[in-house]
Amino acid sequence: MRITKAACAVLAAIIGAALPSLAAAREELEIVGTGDGIEMLKALGAAYNKTTTSVEVVIPPSIGSGGGIAAVGAGKATLGRVARPLTEAEAARGIIYTPIARLPSAIFVHPSAGVKALSSGELAGIYAGRITNWKELGGADLRIRVVRREDSDSTLSVLRATMPGWKDLAITERSKTATSTQEAVETVRLVEGTIGFGPFTRALEQGTTVVRIDGHHPTDAGYPSSAVLALIHTEATVTPGAKAFLAFLRTPAAQDIIKGFGGVPVR
Repeated sequence: MRITKAACAVLAAIIGAALPSLAAAREELEIVGTGDGIEMLKALGAAYNKTTTSVEVVIPPSIGSGGGIAAVGAGKATLGRVARPLTEAEAARGIIYTPIARLPSAIFVHPSAGVKALSSGELAGIYAGRITNWKELGGADLRIRVVRREDSDSTLSVLRATMPGWKDLAITERSKTATSTQEAVETVRLVEGTIGFGPFTRALEQGTTVVRIDGHHPTDAGYPSSAVLALIHTEATVTPGAKAFLAFLRTPAAQDIIKGFGGVPVR
């Protein structure tokens, strides 16, 4: 059977009209919430996206663990990301918590500080405002600029629970409050003399000095502070694509990515 040029043109028009709808059929799986481990999650999402044509994992900027919980609980997001356990009230709303990785709580400084290690007592002294110049710790003659997080921040909560001297520590008023992990990291990268804290990733070692505490690097077994990164969802709104991504996170390929970013997979 001979196909005429006119028929070919009609067929091409039909295929061309169908392509946008086929592309649109790919589910966009936006995972909202904490900034902790965001670069690691972006890498996990990118790796998963290469394995499927039905789902596109998207990791937007941080809205905090609380924002992720609110979005998932209200049915506005299929998956959320959190760096703290759910409260009893949150769990009672039907929110399901799936731990992904343990992220050590790192202390990092601008390289100008000239310091690579601190004792836990020295760290508490800095954040209390008792130690104000890096030269007091064998570093540069440079004023210490403290970057902290808001009281509800997950890393701060972990530090208060695990780091010696932090349980009831009153952080100096001469400090800058960063509203996200990304803001804390960028401030320390850009401003001389700064010190900050946040979840450890290998990316932190680019542009900052990750400090050993009491002789331990965040990846060492003896390091005291870590938070757990988890994804959350509800049975009412979870999609097949979301379930497939959660399953992917248990694979050896995904766990190798987690380890590559300095995290410890949680099984």
